[in-house]
Amino acid sequence: MTTLLLVEDDLDLAGNIVDYLALEDFDCDHASNGVAALNFLAENEYAVVILDINLPRLDGLSVCERLREKGDDTPVIMLTARDQLDDKLAGFAKGADDYLVKPFAMAELVARLQALSLRRSGQVKQLRCGELCVDVNGKTATLAGEPVKMSPTAFIVLEQLVRAYPAPVSREMLSQAVWGENRPDSNSLKVHIHHLRKALGKESGLDVQSATGVGFKLVSGAQ
Repeated sequence: MTTLLLVEDDLDLAGNIVDYLALEDFDCDHASNGVAALNFLAENEYAVVILDINLPRLDGLSVCERLREKGDDTPVIMLTARDQLDDKLAGFAKGADDYLVKPFAMAELVARLQALSLRRSGQVKQLRCGELCVDVNGKTATLAGEPVKMSPTAFIVLEQLVRAYPAPVSREMLSQAVWGENRPDSNSLKVHIHHLRKALGKESGLDVQSATGVGFKLVSGAQ
């Protein structure tokens, strides 16, 4: 069973998350403030940390920053009601790996947790979506066994979308994966999305669609 740390001061929400994740074979420790979270992290190892920003005693951004300062690379999903770009960028700057805005679908949280926990364990070598196979180590993709030609940047975008499938990936998360902190204007990402769509082709039954107010998601005709 995969062990997570949930840091959330809303006890009702925390209880719902813990109960739902238990059904998905995740075991959750729970901290209700930032100081308690650091104590848990000092004494235990976790596959992923689900970290709210607005916490008593020590806010989530500070918790994430202290975690990274200690050299701890445990994946962190920021969980918050803030939907402003500056807040998201601040989270990524402190070392967050992903970002979910409340309210969210539990299924999306599970999809992101599964992707991050597998990446953490080093188990992911190939990702699949129907007849699409993404070789993470070889940085190549095939459709029905045939190579898919695309740029290295388009491959990074594809990898992120397949990891999260069928959930959407935020524009900020895609930009972070491709460019890190040195991000160009937003049109650059759209250009790479366009090239990725062309590389997949209509015959594949796969498409990259815009998720309103979120980012982009991979859609299969088999859905």
